[in-house]
Amino acid sequence: MRSLVVPQTLVDRAAGLMPALPTGAAFSHVTGALLLDLPLSYAMEEDPRLHVTGPLDTRRMRKPGVVAHRALHARAHTIVDGLPVVDLADTWVDMGELVGRGKPAGLDDLIVIGDAVATRLNSVQPMRRALMARVRPRGKATLLEALDEIRVGSASPRETLARLMLVRCGLPEPALNQAIVGDNDVLLGVADLHWSKEGVVGEYQGEAFHDGPQERASDEVRREGFERRAGLTVEEIWKADMSSSRARRSCVLRFARALGVPESSLDLSRADPRFFSSHAIDLAIQRDMQRSMRRFG
Repeated sequence: MRSLVVPQTLVDRAAGLMPALPTGAAFSHVTGALLLDLPLSYAMEEDPRLHVTGPLDTRRMRKPGVVAHRALHARAHTIVDGLPVVDLADTWVDMGELVGRGKPAGLDDLIVIGDAVATRLNSVQPMRRALMARVRPRGKATLLEALDEIRVGSASPRETLARLMLVRCGLPEPALNQAIVGDNDVLLGVADLHWSKEGVVGEYQGEAFHDGPQERASDEVRREGFERRAGLTVEEIWKADMSSSRARRSCVLRFARALGVPESSLDLSRADPRFFSSHAIDLAIQRDMQRSMRRFG
C-alpha cells in the first residue's frame, strides 16, 4: 500500500490496510479495543501493530506491522469509523489471549475492560455468552474469574479499581453511578459509589477532572447537597489513596468506619490490585512444589 502522506492515527493506519483485508476479516484484539474506545493499560497500548482476525479458512496475512489471527469460532462484527471491528463482547474474550506469563494483561485489566463493555451493553451476559461459545479459549480461567467481578455502571477504570479495592476487603457492594434525588424530586447529583442502606456515598476524584478551582467548587456544591439535603455521608477517594498498600488499607478502613463495618471482619491484604488470577497462582504453587520434590526427592 502506498500513500502520499504517512498515516498518523490508528483509524488512518487501519483504513490504509482495508483494501488488503481478506473477506470476513475485522480489526481485533488491542486494535479492536482501541477503535472501540475501551480502556487499556499502558502495557497493552504499547503494541503498535494492527491486529486482524478472519475465518479459519481464509489466507493468513503476512505484512510488516500486522498480526493476523485466524479464528475457529466466528466473531460478531460492528462498524467503527467505516472499519470492520470485532464487537464489544467478543473483543473482551479475545483480550484473554494477552493474559499469562510475560504478557501485558492481568485479572484487573480484564475487569476494567469488562466493566466498560458491560456498562455500554447494560449487561454482563453478552460477554458470558461470547466466552461460553468458544472451546478452550486462551485465558479462559482468568476470563471466568473476571466475570464474577464485572459490574454494570462503572464510569471509569479508576472507579472500577476503587470498587474492587473496597469490596475485596469485605465491604458491601455499592450501587454504581446512581442518581441521588432530594426533596421535590430535585436531582442532587450522581454518586460514583452508593451504599443506600448505610447512607454512604463514595466519590472518586480524578485529578484530571476534579483538581481545578471550578471543578472543586462544583464538587463542594454536590457534596453539600448529598450531605445536607439527602443526609448522606460522603467519602472521597483520590489517586493518592490508591498509590500504595498503606494508603489503600487506610482508605478501606475509612470507608469501613463510615459503613459501620468492624475492622476485625476485613481482610486488608486484599486491598492491593490483582494481576494474577487464583488459577494462575495455584498453578505457580503446584510448579514450585513439583520442583522442590524433584530437587529433594
